[in-house]
Order: sequence, then C-alpha cells, then structure tokens
Amino acid sequence: MTTLTMEMPDTVFAVFGADPKEFSHQMRIAAAIKWYEMGKISQSKGAEIAGLSRADFINELSAANVTPFQITSAQLREELADVD
Repeated sequence: MTTLTMEMPDTVFAVFGADPKEFSHQMRIAAAIKWYEMGKISQSKGAEIAGLSRADFINELSAANVTPFQITSAQLREELADVD
C-alpha cells in the first residue's frame, strides 16, 4: 500500500470536529463518493478507496444523496425495451 502525505492547516480539523486520522478517513469517503458520482469509478473501487465494505459504501452514497445506480433513465428504458 502507498502512503500519501498532505499538509493541511490545523484549523480544518476543528471545522470538521475531527482529529487528523478521522479527517483523513472522511476525505477518502468524500473523494470516493464524488468520483463514483462522476462515473469515474465503480462501487467496488469506491469502497476500496473509502476503506469500507461495499454495503457501507452504498450507505455512504445514500447519506450523501448520491444514487447507487450508474445507469441513466434512457439506458434503463433501452434495457427494459429489450426484455421482451
């Protein structure tokens, strides 16, 4: 595993009410959610980045009001039209 080092102002931890370790964990989740929302990563990869199980990652998506489905309504209609 690779370790990343980032410099952050001490004041950011107080804003989020978290110590550096918890802040880092929350940053990983936030990044994974955003990248998933943008369609850049899968749920499995998002869970891996966030350091969560896939079920917990889906719960985090829900808490962030991000749909767990990566299909547009047009794609869904197309899929359903082919069901016959």
